[in-house]
Amino acid sequence: MNKKKHLSINFFTIVLSVFLLTACTTEESNNYAADNFPGLKIKLLVGSALGEFCQEATQKFNDTRPELSNGTKFKVYCEAEGSGDVVTKVVGLATKLKNGVLQADAEEFPTIVSVDGEIYQNQLIYRVNKLFPGQKYIPEITDSPMLANSPMVFMARSDIAKGLQKVNNQFQSLAKAKTHQDIHSSSPSSKVHYVHTAPTRSNSGLQALVAQFAAVSGKSPEKMTVADVQKYQPQVKKIQSKITRYGSSTSSLAKAMVKNGPSWASVGSVYESSVISANSNLQPGKNRYQAVYPKSTFTSNMRAIVPNAPWVSADEKAAAEQVIEYFRSPEIQEIATNLGLRPGIPGVALGAKFSPEFGVRAQAKYDSLGPPKPSVVEAMLNSWQKTAKKPSLVAVVIDSSASMLGNKLPAVQNTLQTYTSNLGPKEKIALIDFDSAVRRPVIVDASQKGQEKALQFIGSLKADGGTALYDAAIYARNWLQQNLRSDTINAVLVLTDGEDSESKISLQDLEKELKSSGFNSEKRITFLTVGYGEDGEFNSDVLQRIAQLNGGYYSQGDPETISSLMRDLQLEF
Repeated sequence: MNKKKHLSINFFTIVLSVFLLTACTTEESNNYAADNFPGLKIKLLVGSALGEFCQEATQKFNDTRPELSNGTKFKVYCEAEGSGDVVTKVVGLATKLKNGVLQADAEEFPTIVSVDGEIYQNQLIYRVNKLFPGQKYIPEITDSPMLANSPMVFMARSDIAKGLQKVNNQFQSLAKAKTHQDIHSSSPSSKVHYVHTAPTRSNSGLQALVAQFAAVSGKSPEKMTVADVQKYQPQVKKIQSKITRYGSSTSSLAKAMVKNGPSWASVGSVYESSVISANSNLQPGKNRYQAVYPKSTFTSNMRAIVPNAPWVSADEKAAAEQVIEYFRSPEIQEIATNLGLRPGIPGVALGAKFSPEFGVRAQAKYDSLGPPKPSVVEAMLNSWQKTAKKPSLVAVVIDSSASMLGNKLPAVQNTLQTYTSNLGPKEKIALIDFDSAVRRPVIVDASQKGQEKALQFIGSLKADGGTALYDAAIYARNWLQQNLRSDTINAVLVLTDGEDSESKISLQDLEKELKSSGFNSEKRITFLTVGYGEDGEFNSDVLQRIAQLNGGYYSQGDPETISSLMRDLQLEF
């Protein structure tokens, strides 16, 4: 807001100015690092499924102006990430504490932690115990109060859901079926296209993977061994062969299913709350989706974890107790039910969204699965990355035109180095550099030779020339078509910071071509686009149109955010 230069300002103007200033800084005041709150600051680090509830409940709690019995005022801040990221962050901070890099009173440490299910909670306990044997810094699951829960379900349109409901073991059927009619005779003859999130970072994806191993083995997860993982990974690989897309967010995956239809994904493993959310925001003409409850599934218990650790002081623990009590109050639990989450305490009405209109059943019946041993979970994740995961081939198209001068190109180079170094054994990418011209792809994989080629490519990037965006996009699509494999996730990821200026083809020609290789065809090439830089430097409408033609989506990044953005995009494959 511009400062007023007038020396004489009436009372109304002053009041209005204060109001507007407060409104402009609300978002900043809810940011832990930016807020200059003078009292005790309490950080909550939660899984993504609990993120919206945490933000709303935190805002209401802070409005009560909380303070401790000793008079200390405090404020709560909520940060949401994938459950795998939550565990990684806490373990990383604990490691720094052990190595003397961080002190116990460092503000980076969260006071309250939550993950979206008990598998990742077990992983947190296991990994911190390995760092600090015998200390039991992370309390047992039963000592962590429940905040909310949401069972894992299969999400599908009604004609497919009816058939899924009639089989006893959906994952066993998925392993054998090519079409939905193979699963049940009453289902349509369309191909099975399956989705779930990446289990390495997403709780719903990890629970889906564990449930697959349990279903094909006939064993409960608690009784599975590392040897069982090896024995049953071929059947899990058959299920994974039906995958059309992984992803980082369960909710966005469910919404994409509705938006893109069954040719994009005909069935997905998601939270019940994701089905409710997807049906809550239906566009005109879109079909409703239904939740299919397996006979045995994960409840996805979301608990409040307060570490009994040096980084949680006595005052912080007292504040955490107030926060948890408030979050578990009936009034605040209604926020959870309004968001499609089941309450963490008894006696709270579910509300109108738990109904067939939103694709779910209020009185859903299922046996709740328990978490496997942490060593078995690690074996499953290792098996998925090395054997069961569907392979991917991604053409990464990088704009290196003159507008990338300054801090843009170095940020992209660092991001590409991280991207290529994190490639899994079943992932391969083609790096395509363009400016006024489009250059031949450099093929990179996880091998030592592949990594050397990546470093050479990244080091050779120079900012110069114009922007032949449309030519580069069609070149990448054509290259993928020539190298297409039916058992692989094939995609184009475009990173550009400017509007097209020198392509030989038009946008209309590009759109016509891309329609022939979308998810309604057997070629099934996805397009994901990233606008890099400030608004107005590129045409976001064009990038959205390119992505949406082929079941993808558009994102925006800048030198500060591009690394985390590309890290999330990499999970799609």
